[in-house]
Amino acid sequence: MHLDDQQYLLHSTDIHESLKQILAENNALSEALEYEDFGALVKGIQRAESIFLLAAGRSGFSMRSVAMRLMHLGFKVYFVGDTTTPAIQSADLLWVASGSGTTGSIVRAAEKAKSVGANVIAITTNPTSTLAGISDTHILLPAAEKEDHAGSRSKQYAGSLFEQALLLIGDAIFMELWKLDGSPAETLWKRHANME
Repeated sequence: MHLDDQQYLLHSTDIHESLKQILAENNALSEALEYEDFGALVKGIQRAESIFLLAAGRSGFSMRSVAMRLMHLGFKVYFVGDTTTPAIQSADLLWVASGSGTTGSIVRAAEKAKSVGANVIAITTNPTSTLAGISDTHILLPAAEKEDHAGSRSKQYAGSLFEQALLLIGDAIFMELWKLDGSPAETLWKRHANME
């Protein structure tokens, strides 16, 4: 199917409007967040011997990006499920994200981490979820769950706002940790992948 020039211009305008909608939703979410518990996350990252991250689906891609940035800062970090991920220990941190807070594999990982005495920090959209109850610190992200089809919290499909916010929050936490660390960008660059 080929678009004529008029259709192309209309679609370009629509895409611009969609992007503005996405950015507006993320800005509104950033204003609705309660930031008190982020201090516990920053301290948890700084104190942990190893940091384990876990989320599923598109949220998992966002959390993998966060894991990479923590590695750039020199932290020992793993994404749960990778073949080189070791056993979690009591001095470690498990940082998990699940919109519903009920994703089976993530709940089981949190239960395992708690059973060995590790610190568990969870981000969900549901403060009464199983994951929120298991975690040492729960951060409520007021975004739509995947099955919120009414569009009351987001006009985007499924959990898109949650997944986007995870990445942005991860980058904001990285920025704070980098500021606290004080290392120049050149030091972080030495840890950047060089076999791409």
